[in-house]
This record gives sequence, structure tokens and C-alpha cells, in this order.
Amino acid sequence: MNEKASSNRTVRWIRKIGFWGFLFFLIKGLLWLAAGYFIIK
Repeated sequence: MNEKASSNRTVRWIRKIGFWGFLFFLIKGLLWLAAGYFIIK
């Protein structure tokens, strides 16, 4: 029972980190594309 609860908590934590990590890299990627566009322009 205890092992299952800690596993569930870990999965929830990984999902939250994954969501914020995805947002972070998405925004970072868009900023790099915008920076490259303005440098070339």
C-alpha cells in the first residue's frame, strides 16, 4: 500500500515537471527562432 502511494506521488510529480518542462522548452525554442529571424532580417 505504501509503495503504491509513493509511486503515485512520483508519477504525479513527473507529470507536473514534464508539463512545465514542455512549456519552458517551447517558449525557449520560440524565443530562439524569433531571435534568429531578427538577426537574419
